[in-house]
Amino acid sequence: MHSSRVRMMAIAAVSIMALGLQGCGYNRLVGLRESVDGAWSQVENAYQRRADLIPNLVSTVKGAADFEQETLTQVVEARAKISQVNLEGPPDAQQLAAFQQAQDGLSSALSRLLVVVERYPELKATEAFRDLQAQLEGTENRIAVERGRFNESVRAYNTATKEFPTLIIAKVFGFDERPYFESTSGAEEPPKVEF
Repeated sequence: MHSSRVRMMAIAAVSIMALGLQGCGYNRLVGLRESVDGAWSQVENAYQRRADLIPNLVSTVKGAADFEQETLTQVVEARAKISQVNLEGPPDAQQLAAFQQAQDGLSSALSRLLVVVERYPELKATEAFRDLQAQLEGTENRIAVERGRFNESVRAYNTATKEFPTLIIAKVFGFDERPYFESTSGAEEPPKVEF
């Protein structure tokens, strides 16, 4: 008789605690954290698409006679650097900065490549290069969209972790603040293109 009473009290206590967690936003925090994780996966997918296009772009450009080898080498090296940044799941602030720095290096190398291509009208005229350039531009747009969605998910999550009474549950269960993607220093300035 005594053990069944203890068992019923334990079940009642667990039920009350579960209702309390739900009422304080635990399930909401879990859902928001999953949204951030999903948005991060989409950011990685967009960046991976760009990385996958680069070997084709480099091969197409290599076909042009007298093309600057140094520029191609910079693109290949920048692509290699992004593969060295290992992330599992959404990054913390330091990992995100390293990831962003590697991606910015690749963006810079690709920009230089496209500027150099301007000197090669026969290369610009090839259908393969035009197709790759269009795909790359589309991919850059996707990256911007996915980064925006990621930041929006992070904003919703971070806001929820700071609202009362949810902030108590967030602290107790380790729902830590997530970092945003931020623009690169100097991104507000338009790039200087010189021929």
